[in-house]
Amino acid sequence: MADHAAMTSPSAAPTGNPSSVVNCALYGPAGKRDVPLAEIGAALACDPDAFAWIGLFEPDAGVLAVLQAEFDLHDLAIEDAGKAHQRPKIEAYGDSLFIVAQTAQAIDERIAYGETHLFLGPRYLVSVRHGASLSYAPARLRIEREPQLLALGPAAALYAVLDAIVDNYLPIVDDFRLTLDTLEKKIVSEQFHRGIVIRLYALKRELTYMRVAVTPLQDVLSQLVRSGSPLVPAEAKLYMRDVLDHSVRINETVDAIRDMLGTALSVNQALVTLTQGETVKRLGAWAALLAAPTLITSWYGMNFHMMPELDGRYAYPVLIGGVIAVMAVLYRMFKRARWL
Repeated sequence: MADHAAMTSPSAAPTGNPSSVVNCALYGPAGKRDVPLAEIGAALACDPDAFAWIGLFEPDAGVLAVLQAEFDLHDLAIEDAGKAHQRPKIEAYGDSLFIVAQTAQAIDERIAYGETHLFLGPRYLVSVRHGASLSYAPARLRIEREPQLLALGPAAALYAVLDAIVDNYLPIVDDFRLTLDTLEKKIVSEQFHRGIVIRLYALKRELTYMRVAVTPLQDVLSQLVRSGSPLVPAEAKLYMRDVLDHSVRINETVDAIRDMLGTALSVNQALVTLTQGETVKRLGAWAALLAAPTLITSWYGMNFHMMPELDGRYAYPVLIGGVIAVMAVLYRMFKRARWL
């Protein structure tokens, strides 16, 4: 897996744009045309059939101010977009929608989270990435290859971004499911050690955080599917519904894996307790076997003169035979009880 910096760093920005501008292009009947950010408003005015898709990666206040001036974005939405740590949500500001979604990347069995803030307007989509987030270049290429999707306008770009976010959860869930399968095999093979419990706990913690990210996104997608806004036409809602179905499936899978992790922790604890109990039983059985000859031989360590066995010719062999017989009987009893 590539390192964190390689996966989250933006691609080269078009000439004349700040480094935080990953993509700034017009999409219309004539196809895609890259445009400097400062000229995006004029370009849209000259091509009434086109819409703009602007992709940003951790922009500064100056870049956001240019966008606010070009598209008349609300102050509160701009303030949120300039800061991370926003919860997934959808808000309407006049003739535009502001959407926040959490992104995720798996790095060394840990999930790093980021955010994508989206401004959807009649003729534009602005995506603002923060933190751990893969590039949306594949999403742009997808709608460029599908004219029927591109014809839906900015809603198509919104669908492509949300679909990419949800699809990026799938390999993470699959990796954690495979890890759980490996740990379950170690548990049932009686390879008990502290590392298994630590990894099970770490997986459950990561999936709990992931559920916090995925579940609110379902509400956002549900609102888009039910939205009466002209920004999301009926044809686009069909695509949004497909993304919603994927998010529901991922959320259900996360819940299932979390439940299995909890069960695995309980089974591991039960098996450890059972193994300890078996060990205690074996130690008790061997202690009883050693106690019998210890008790018998201790009688002859008291040095009493009036012990008739001391004068017998065969007393010693008989004593040894008696000790062996007692131990044999005890051993058989413990064996039948499966203590040995």
